[in-house]
Amino acid sequence: MTTRVFRGLFLCALVGALAFRLARLDVRPMHPDEANQAVKFGDLLERGDYRFDPRDHHGPTLYYLTLPAARAAGARTMADLDEWNLRLVPALGGAALLLVLLLFAGGLSREATLAAAALAAVSPALTYYSRFYIQETLLVLFLAALLGCGWRYARRRSAAWAALAGVAAGLAAATKETSLLLFGGLAAAFLLLSLVESVRTRRRPVLTTGDSWVWRDTRTRLPSAGHALLFLAAAAAVAVLFYSSFFRNVAGLSDAVRAIGASFARAGQPGVHSQPWPFYLRILAYSRAAAGPVWSEAFLLLLALAGGIAALGQNAGRGGSPRFLRFMLFFTVVTAAAYSLIPYKTPWNLLPFYLGLVILAGNGAACLLRIGRSKFVRILFPALLAFGFAGLAAQSWRANFVSPADPANPYVYAQTSPDFLKLVAAVERAAAASPEKTDLLVEVVAPPEETWPLPWYLRRFGNVGYWTSVEAARRDVRAGQAGVVVTSAAFADALAADLGDGYEQTFYGLRPEVVLSLFVRRGF
Repeated sequence: MTTRVFRGLFLCALVGALAFRLARLDVRPMHPDEANQAVKFGDLLERGDYRFDPRDHHGPTLYYLTLPAARAAGARTMADLDEWNLRLVPALGGAALLLVLLLFAGGLSREATLAAAALAAVSPALTYYSRFYIQETLLVLFLAALLGCGWRYARRRSAAWAALAGVAAGLAAATKETSLLLFGGLAAAFLLLSLVESVRTRRRPVLTTGDSWVWRDTRTRLPSAGHALLFLAAAAAVAVLFYSSFFRNVAGLSDAVRAIGASFARAGQPGVHSQPWPFYLRILAYSRAAAGPVWSEAFLLLLALAGGIAALGQNAGRGGSPRFLRFMLFFTVVTAAAYSLIPYKTPWNLLPFYLGLVILAGNGAACLLRIGRSKFVRILFPALLAFGFAGLAAQSWRANFVSPADPANPYVYAQTSPDFLKLVAAVERAAAASPEKTDLLVEVVAPPEETWPLPWYLRRFGNVGYWTSVEAARRDVRAGQAGVVVTSAAFADALAADLGDGYEQTFYGLRPEVVLSLFVRRGF
């Protein structure tokens, strides 16, 4: 493949990635987790104050990277923000992942790089979660950057690449404390590769120059002590800057350590998020609800399987490295196994090992194109690949623009129902008809898990109170004082008795099997 053709096709993949990630970013209601992150960012935007919370939030990179984007859009308060402002950052991060794949030159052939980029551009999983205001997409981006810079260092042995790899590692650590699991996966993959290749070397006393199975050659020896220290210093410096809020909150450093323990505790006590080990595999392999459409990324999984098997051979294509591919194979297997064995599971947690699947699948596609001998096979394989890519793109369109909040969509998890937006609209109509306007007292009585994403949608209201029990609300607000009352279904009868006939009651779905009751004072 010529350089010109590669650049042209890669640009097409990048444009496709941007289109899937940036179009209609407000089409899906805010997920409760997104709303939680948005309110946390609002503190930083309005007061310049950020303090890392080790209990209910992940790392700070998402918020600090959102700040310049929000400022550029003219936002000065949370009321100025909208879904597009917030989701733009992870969306661009998801598209930037394609550019990071270019760092794998010499590890992936051009054909494999292009196939991986095309898969990343249209992947339903990557596109769907790139449109979420959560940390996972940035975590995958920084993980890919760490892999890319690490690979460049292995080839060039330069201090610059060691430092850049450290920066990427620091950014990953400052994005999510569970990055430690990924660092462990990288170390395990390195050790497995060393073990496998050392065994192979012992069985072959006569070695040839550049033999891809040789472990102790000039391209892959361990980093020097100076470069290792530079890597660690760069990683630590970046993590310290973010967790300390750029030295405004030094306590954030100890909180970051406590967050690791909190994550392990959450993993061991998953509660409602407990899922069996094949949870991620089922999402990717096959899903269908009732008479709905089939969802499947089996095409990508089969390509990844082919690419993983090919990685154990000697031919990685022109410009490819069997050693790099074997490392990616081990990393993907180790991390996929670790994430699958942890009881606590949410669908977006598959993204870190999904990155490995994409890279291996790119190698699998390139391998299939290489092995074609007859004219018929050389036509058949590209046609099959094109059909598979088109199938993934069609599912991405369906996931992101047709059924972005449909529970039948396997990527949907605890998603806010579009019906909830009708509740928000009813509250806004009541405020518009009241003398107080957006200063109308809105009383919310619901447990925390049934409150979000209300704080985001009521961000322009200046007089909203939240209570987690009817008794607590009764102590602070007399019956009939609030113009609007939002409550969980469990509290609806008690509040209806308190409010009497002066309010009109309606019900709205928050998410599957969770209903909220809305009381609006008559006359609004």
